[in-house]
Amino acid sequence: MLVLPIAAVGLLLGMALVFPATPATEAQAAPAEPASPPAAPAPEVELKSRNAVVIDAETGAELLGKAADEIRPIASTTKVFVALAVRQAEIDLDGWTEIQRDDANLAKGGARTRLDIGQTFRNRDLLRAMLMASDNRAPNALGRAVGLDTAGLVKAMNGVARSLGLTRTRFTDPSGLRGNVSTARELALALRAALADPVLRQILGESDVEIVSKSKYAKLRYRTTNQPLAAGKRKVLGGKTGYTRAAGYCFVTGARIGERDVVLAFLGAEGKLTRFADFDRSMAWMERGAPGSRLKLGRAAAQKTPIRVEAGGALSASRR
Repeated sequence: MLVLPIAAVGLLLGMALVFPATPATEAQAAPAEPASPPAAPAPEVELKSRNAVVIDAETGAELLGKAADEIRPIASTTKVFVALAVRQAEIDLDGWTEIQRDDANLAKGGARTRLDIGQTFRNRDLLRAMLMASDNRAPNALGRAVGLDTAGLVKAMNGVARSLGLTRTRFTDPSGLRGNVSTARELALALRAALADPVLRQILGESDVEIVSKSKYAKLRYRTTNQPLAAGKRKVLGGKTGYTRAAGYCFVTGARIGERDVVLAFLGAEGKLTRFADFDRSMAWMERGAPGSRLKLGRAAAQKTPIRVEAGGALSASRR
């Protein structure tokens, strides 16, 4: 048995007090936090519209956004949903529908119409009047063409929004003059669905057309309100404009940049030309390679469009 001198024992105790044992769980220092990846640079484009988004048409991935999920009035861009609703109801494009007093009453407060009460037009031409020139008498007439009154058409439009997974979009009116809301992102996703329908894609992409009433009395020439489409400087697939005092100037359109189709939406612009200037700024930014872009999927964009185009151009909605 080893016996230590008293002095040595005291020395060891003193060392124990000065240098306490380190617990086994703390024997090693915690590893350093990994360095955070550098933040992506801000996109080199300044948009003037209050809300904006640019998405990839194939995937729904966001290339550029500005308050893209803020709920806003959407004015006559509403009519994209009318078109989807009546196509889903398998409207007879070659059938005829008469413009009635109820259509005129619902259009009060909007821009001047050229669809006279008592005149009858092909449904395909009413779609042109609605989508190209935003005639406010056409939506209700198109609803009636598929057996829907005004309330039924509004319900069908809300049904289209639900089937597309658009949870922030609500309709109370078929023309867009009163109460309808959505977001830049959800509006872009709706136009993506419309451009997947060959009939709507053709109409949305027309810049100039003449329609004739059944009686031949009315011969009306319509020109698109989609200024970039009319200008012809870029490959524009088609879209829709809108304006009310509450909504500001709105614009949603499809375009092609290189081999990529994109959908751009701009809401709440203060000036009539601002939305089109934002389109040009966004396209020029993508032509430069979209510097600063970070692709990401929005909640609604992650879902594939549940409205599909069947043979002959008919639309059907898959229910989940």
